[in-house]
Amino acid sequence: MKVRECMTTNVITVGLATPLRELAKILHEKNINGVPVVDSDNKVVGVVCESDLLDQNVPLHIPTVFVILDSIIPLENPWRLHKDFKRITASTVEDVYSFPAVCVDPETDVSEAAEIMTGKKYYTIPVIKDEELVGVLGKGDIIRAIAQGML
Repeated sequence: MKVRECMTTNVITVGLATPLRELAKILHEKNINGVPVVDSDNKVVGVVCESDLLDQNVPLHIPTVFVILDSIIPLENPWRLHKDFKRITASTVEDVYSFPAVCVDPETDVSEAAEIMTGKKYYTIPVIKDEELVGVLGKGDIIRAIAQGML
């Protein structure tokens, strides 16, 4: 079976400047796990999903340090604190989305797309043909195909 046979064609997208509260509302009301993120030219640049919103609510990790001769020496990469701080203070999709987007062609086998989902933990995959977004394949689309006996 090909992706085109079970993908969702009525695609909901968000822009980089979309507020996270609006994203949460879209995901909740549409009962979807994630959406493609598009730039000002309507080109897919990434994906944002429920887990990106959940990650924002994980407590800030304070790095372990030790003091020797009045010097503070971090035992971890100081950039991790910067990354964590950016994550918890995020306010728009641009602050939390995953990029670059992992996309498939409509002619890709569903089994190959399922392998991407399970192997790389990408559960919302934009479907691109001739550089245009033509659909999205999510876990629910594959489950629906199985339930309907299509797979």
